[in-house]
Order: sequence, then C-alpha cells, then structure tokens
Amino acid sequence: MRSTFHSLETAKRSIFTQQAAINTVGHNISNANTEGFSRQRVSMVAARPIEAYGMNRSNAPGQLGTGVEFTSITRIRNAFLDTQYRDQNYGVGSLSIQTDTLSKLEGYVNEPSDTGIRAVLEKFWNSWSDLSKDPENVTGREILKENAMALVETFNGLSRQLSNLNADLTSNIEVKVSEANSLLQTIASLNTEIRRSEMIGDNANDLRDQRDLMTDKLSRIANITVTETDQGYNINLGNINLLQGAAITPMTAADAEAAYATGSLVGGEIHGMIVSRDTFVAGFQQQLDTLADTLANGEFEVTIPAGWVKPGTTTPTTAPEVVTVQGINGLHKLGYTLADPATEGEDFFTFKAGANGITAASIELNPSIAADANKIATSLRTTTDGGGVTSVIRGNNGLALLMSELKNVKFGFDETDQGGGITQATVGDFYGAVVGALGVQSQEASRLYKNTQTQLDQIQGNRLSVSGVSLDEEMADLIKYQYAYSASARFMTTFDQMLEKLINGTGMVGR
Repeated sequence: MRSTFHSLETAKRSIFTQQAAINTVGHNISNANTEGFSRQRVSMVAARPIEAYGMNRSNAPGQLGTGVEFTSITRIRNAFLDTQYRDQNYGVGSLSIQTDTLSKLEGYVNEPSDTGIRAVLEKFWNSWSDLSKDPENVTGREILKENAMALVETFNGLSRQLSNLNADLTSNIEVKVSEANSLLQTIASLNTEIRRSEMIGDNANDLRDQRDLMTDKLSRIANITVTETDQGYNINLGNINLLQGAAITPMTAADAEAAYATGSLVGGEIHGMIVSRDTFVAGFQQQLDTLADTLANGEFEVTIPAGWVKPGTTTPTTAPEVVTVQGINGLHKLGYTLADPATEGEDFFTFKAGANGITAASIELNPSIAADANKIATSLRTTTDGGGVTSVIRGNNGLALLMSELKNVKFGFDETDQGGGITQATVGDFYGAVVGALGVQSQEASRLYKNTQTQLDQIQGNRLSVSGVSLDEEMADLIKYQYAYSASARFMTTFDQMLEKLINGTGMVGR
C-alpha cells in the first residue's frame, strides 16, 4: 500500500527549504557592505525517511525519502581568526597614537627651518658678534635684546605647545575610557539578548555579529582577552575583569593609569596615549628644560684675556685666566654695563614669578635688561680716577666677544634626573642630538605601525575570505536555489495533475 499524499509532503518541504535558502541569500546580499556582518548559510539535511506503507513490514528494498529540511541558519565565522585580529588590533591602536604624537612633536620642533630654536639661537649668537664690533652702538644692543627675547619666547612657545599636547592626551585618555565603558555596556546588553534568543533554540546570528563588532572596536582601545561562556562573553584586561555576562566593571582613567603601571595595559589606544604623554612628550619637555637651564646656568670653562678687572677689584689681570662659570648668567656677571660708576652685569636670563627655576616654560630675559639695553654687559675693563671713582671702559668688547664664542663652547648638560649623566656638548650639538633622537623615534614608530597595520590587514583579509559576503557566490547560490524551488513547485504541480486524474478519471472507462 502506498501513501497518496506522500509526494505532496515531499514537494512542500522542498519548497519551504529552498525558500528559506533564497531568503538567506537575500539577507546576505542586503548586508554585503554592513560592517561586521558575517554571511549566513542554511543547513539542509534529508528529512527522516520512512518504510513503504503497509499492514506489515514491507519487503520492498530501502526506505522512502521524505524530502529535505533545514535544521538551522548559521553564520560563517572563525573564532581563531577573531582572536588573532583582536591581538593584532591593540598593537595597531597603540602605535597609531604614538606615531601621531611623534608627528605632532616634529611639527612643533620644525627643524630644520628658519623659525625653529636652532635659527633663533644662531641669530642670538650673531647679535653678540655684531655688538662686539661696536659695544656702544644702541642699535646693536636693541637687536641683541630683541633676539634674546625671541629666543626665550621660542622656548616658552614650544613648552606651551608641549603642555597643551600633554593635556590633550590626558583628556583623550578619559574620552577613550568612557568609550570603552560604553562598548562594554553594549556588549553586556547583547550578551543578555543572545542568551534569551538562543535559550529557545534560535541562532542569534545578527546579534552575535554586532557583539563581535563591538568587541573588535574595544580591542583597539585596550588589550583585552575574550572568553565565551554560557553567559556570553567574559572580557578581561590583563588580570582585571571588565565584563562577565551582563555584569560590567566600569573603568576610570585612574584605573587605566594603574593598569599601565602594573603591566596589565600593554596595548591599545589608551596605552599609546599614556606612552606618548609620559615618554615622548615628557621626555622632550625634560630635554628642552635642560637646554634652557644649561644655556642660562650650565657650567663651562672660558679663557678671559689679560686686562680683565675682576668684579670687586680695581687691578687688571696680567695674563689670560681660565675661569669656570655657570652659563651665560655667570659670564655676564663678570663684565660691566655702560652705566657709571662701573656696574657689574646681572643675570642675563631669569625665570618668571612663581616658577621654581629656569625651564623652557619659565625662562625670560632679565626684566631690567628688557627695559634698558644699556644694562647688557660688554666690557671686561674699568678705570679708576684720582678720586677713587671707577668707570667702565665703554669701548672694550671683551665680554661681547666671549659671548659670541659660546656657540662653540661645550657646556655641562646635567641629565642625571633623566637617568643619564653629565654631557659635555655645545648648545647646538645638544639640541641637534635631541632633534635627531626625536626623528629616529618617529621613524621607528612609523615603521612599526606600518608593519603592524599590514599584518592586521592580512588577518582581516583572511577573516573576510571566511565571513565576508561574495556577491558572485551569492548570485550563483540564488540561481541554484531558484531552480530548486521551481523544480519543487513543478513536482508538486505534476503530482497534483496525477491526483486529479486519479480522483476524477478512475472508473470512467466505457461511459
């Protein structure tokens, strides 16, 4: 005995299954350009077969097939590639920030150029040289004063830019921490929704795609590790748990700083910001402060020619004398201004009110010199009249010449507070070394960033080859399922005609 409607059920199952496959292809095509979307596939299996119908067990060979069914609609995803991507992504995040910060520093330094510290220093030294040719020249003194003010303003301006960059990085750390917390909250909500959907037997494909996309974005901010449990994703930062199922532990900027200090935070944009601020910006600021302080107070030796009248005495020296002085300030105090009676030079550079010494931010030209260029000391000699009044020899240019030669004199740069020692170098050489080191750091960061980005692009390419939507492949599948659907419909139509003949034509012979 055979079932009359067995073939109708087979055709119906085939139509429903092919229709589901066509709908899934349409969903894939619609999301071909959706960020984070993974292509989906319908899992088809042969329906459970049955034996030939009969009162007793049939002796017919084999079993009767009952068509096709789809057991699930699943997304195509490779968890191993996801882990690789996230591990690489936090490296790209950190290096992108470091590269950007170093590029900004290079822009601030602006060397070589006609407006950087090197050019302003050159004009400062040249002003002393020009003044030595005519120490009493008012124009030469004013030019020296203006160039000295330009030098300190260049230091001040560059230090101000560094302070602003430091503040921007600190502020951006807080912004990124807030962004990370927002992503954690979204992932926690998705964990709940996915669990609710899958508890009733559904595959939450699109929700899982959204969760993975949020997790990818979070991996660029910090070096996270992701573990999937029956509660959803658990996310850790080093040994710090940030998310467990639906429960999140929000971060603060202080938490991020502490994680960096303990070695838990080793990558991501937050890591890049802290490294940029505490290493690159702070390091360049320290070296700039060292340069400014050394220029004013750094120790060096100078040979003062015979005829020099030491401050506090009236007798000229009879031979050249090697003297150790403390920077331009120390040398300036060994000479005399144009004032009468003879007046010793003051500190050439001072620091602004409220500061705790000379730094790039606080250095300034002595206000008394800024107000009166005649207080610039250029002479090393004085004369005493019969009445005991000591007057400066105005035409003497001994100190101005010594000042102009400082361009080639080696100062003692004290970098012990930065883990270094005392470096003997000219001002120009020290600054050149600082700029050169910055250039090397920038080049190295850029190289590492490009290499890491290339590796990330390769991993992403591998992910897309697995999960990405190929329009060519989808169109081929669409045609395949379309033909299968049409054939199933034709099969149903054919069997319907057979039934019609059976029902309406049987028993009609001879009428």
